[in-house]
Amino acid sequence: MADAEQIVIVGASLAGATAAEALRKDGWSGGIVLIGSEQSLPYERPPLSKGVLLGKDETASAQLHDQQWYDDNNIDLRLGATVTALDPAAHTVTLDDGSQVPYTKLLIATGSRVRKLDVPGADLPGVHYLRTAEEAQALTDAYAAKPRVVVVGAGWIGLEAASAARERGCEVTVVEPQSTALAGVLGEEVGELFAEFHRQHGVQFRFGTGVEGFEGTSQVTGVRVSGGEVIPADLVVVGVGVQPNTELAEAAGIEVATRDNGSGIVAGADLQTSVADVYAAGDVVRWDHPLFGRFVRVEHWQNAKDTGASAAKAMLGQDVSHDAIPFFFTDQFDLGMEYAGDVPRGTSYQVVLRGDPKSGAYVAFWLDDDHHVLAGMHVNTWGAIDAVQNLIRSGKEVDPARLADTSVDLADV
Repeated sequence: MADAEQIVIVGASLAGATAAEALRKDGWSGGIVLIGSEQSLPYERPPLSKGVLLGKDETASAQLHDQQWYDDNNIDLRLGATVTALDPAAHTVTLDDGSQVPYTKLLIATGSRVRKLDVPGADLPGVHYLRTAEEAQALTDAYAAKPRVVVVGAGWIGLEAASAARERGCEVTVVEPQSTALAGVLGEEVGELFAEFHRQHGVQFRFGTGVEGFEGTSQVTGVRVSGGEVIPADLVVVGVGVQPNTELAEAAGIEVATRDNGSGIVAGADLQTSVADVYAAGDVVRWDHPLFGRFVRVEHWQNAKDTGASAAKAMLGQDVSHDAIPFFFTDQFDLGMEYAGDVPRGTSYQVVLRGDPKSGAYVAFWLDDDHHVLAGMHVNTWGAIDAVQNLIRSGKEVDPARLADTSVDLADV
């Protein structure tokens, strides 16, 4: 591309902002337009459910760069602007003010949005979701009054919200329709380890229980669960997952996966979509993973950074085959965890524990039926993540007994 040409990034997300930064680092001196619907400067989301909710950090601390950085790098940052349409044939995007922005290459980094409960009382004051900096600030302010908190959903966000609430002196009950915490991502055996850890810190659980509605008139006062029981609540946090923002792409004729097929904008290993000159990154992209040999979509911080950087290289014409292994982390109470890998939904697997979970420090592995490592997670023990990723990337068959044996170095398994 000639330097007079322009790259447009839809979504001033972590993926979008990382792509803009990578474009400059990789030598692109042409135009960059970064468009975001929020008023906030691009920021990272992990601090919102960790330091911000604990009242230790300000939301501004999650910002990637200040405004001066964007000015110095000649990045046209347009905040509070919504893209209403993409026109791949004309190579333009249309904004909510009716203006059109031309592009030579386009990156869709529209991220995802929270799934909302469609039950009576869902719009009552005191019912919170956690996705944006503004929502995080509202929730951390509300925690200060030490309310009775009910968390709906025992996934990662739900458990981090519960942990922060307990650490700030709130009474916390978590309502979850599955049999234990994190069952959908870690399975029942490892998920129950997290549930028990939370119980030890005073969190109460109602597993196998759905939400029928929220009670109250001018303010939420309770959560009505399956069977009609009402759990008293001064504040509710709903964390029941997210859905990718694919509507713009779909309306423009770009291939999008159905929810049954994992959702997301379909892309190749180079993160280019089904339409020429249009790429996708972050939560929204479902790409053909060359290492796994299947399409994957990942809703985590590291993936946003990695796909943003790779998409930048691809838009500049570099050969890209994005094979990063998914990675994420969590901090809950005094527990620190890092996880790498991907276990496809519906896959038969065996869990191998290395170390005694009762000690609070252990490593868990997920193996397929042929004893290949699909994923690994270390809890309150450090320095294992590289070895975990090496085992995944190698694709070699491992001996579960040696994997569980702490006297055997992971490099020698």
